[in-house]
Amino acid sequence: MKKAIAAFFAGILVSGLLAWQVGGSLMIQEYPSPFGIEETAARIQANIQATGWDLSGLRSPSNTIRKLGATVPNVLLVEACNPDYSKPILKDDNTRILSILMPCTITIYEKEDGKVYIGLMNSALMGRLFGPMVTEIMQKVAADQQKFIAFDPSKPAPPLIAKKPGGGGGTGKGGLQDLGGC
Repeated sequence: MKKAIAAFFAGILVSGLLAWQVGGSLMIQEYPSPFGIEETAARIQANIQATGWDLSGLRSPSNTIRKLGATVPNVLLVEACNPDYSKPILKDDNTRILSILMPCTITIYEKEDGKVYIGLMNSALMGRLFGPMVTEIMQKVAADQQKFIAFDPSKPAPPLIAKKPGGGGGTGKGGLQDLGGC
């Protein structure tokens, strides 16, 4: 009996260690890009728009850090929103906290090897953590994300859209300023 209990707890420990070791790589996906950082971002933006999503913004956290005097590689964040996907999540009290994941953000960055990479949240896996409604929506998000990063190198690069987050303007419902986004 003691051996069975010890084996049970050993199994839990090994499972926990495995989850800790590979959990991050399951939640975040990385893809190499055949293009430079700005061209990759511009192609992603064009694909986002072609898929029917709205661009919410383009940010450069590396530029912010450089202004503080540090040297960091280039990083761009492309932000997008699909109101058809976000609306059911925002309407439900039990899932509204997932607004922390909105807008959908795709990172494009350079590594020390000089190559450009694309980082995406594993939306399909993330959705499974929050029940059937969110699972269904996040499956659609994951399918769209794959379209965002599918490039046709025979097509010329589109221009980079330097839209800042929180475009909006005016006053929204409840007296809050419309800051854009989802």
